[in-house]
Amino acid sequence: MRSVHTEWGMAGVAALREQVSVLVIVDVLSFSTAVDVAVSRGAAVVPFAHGDRDAAEIAARRVGAALVHPRSAAGGQFSLSPASLMTVAPGTVLMLPSPNGSRLSLAGGATPVLTGCLRNAAAVARVARAMARGGTIGVVPAGERWPDDSLRPAIEDLLGAGAIIHHLGLPCSPEARVAGDAFLSAGDQLAGLIRDSASGRELVGRGFARDVDIALEIEASDVAPLLSQGAYRAA
Repeated sequence: MRSVHTEWGMAGVAALREQVSVLVIVDVLSFSTAVDVAVSRGAAVVPFAHGDRDAAEIAARRVGAALVHPRSAAGGQFSLSPASLMTVAPGTVLMLPSPNGSRLSLAGGATPVLTGCLRNAAAVARVARAMARGGTIGVVPAGERWPDDSLRPAIEDLLGAGAIIHHLGLPCSPEARVAGDAFLSAGDQLAGLIRDSASGRELVGRGFARDVDIALEIEASDVAPLLSQGAYRAA
């Protein structure tokens, strides 16, 4: 039996959640990176499917969480920008709306869900293996969305998934093997590829180059964020 499977986006979660022992959601720019930064500082992150802001505020009040603002928010407020979360205090509970990472995280159903990125790939792989107990692991690159809401594969998520798959060191489906091989093939060009990707250029152009830099701090974190009782916390 193959031990690691990879499928993309929401359809990938739906295809894998009943077949695997653990799911790993990979949204490098920037949900998974933001969660890693917050959780590594002792915060908890409640994912909220992207949608109505009023509904998010009500949900945040219900669980006693601080609602994270859009990335473009001014005034040093917490947002989806990982750079904004570098000073979050231990014990803080954040509600993080996200059109990709949060939505996919909440679609995992009864299957344990981790979120991983380039910062914590080895830690996430280690915890996923332990939790799977010999079972199959699903690694899901989130991708981005085209204007018609169809999936746009994103190379930063392919490479982030590949990093986790590489550290898992387990037999792979063809799709997972290609992701792992892509990560190894990128080598010392990985940072340049991600900075020059569509997502990387978009963030830099909007003034969020620091977010890309933080996402590229490879293995800077030894935390594996696990979704438990509705929030990501350190496993």
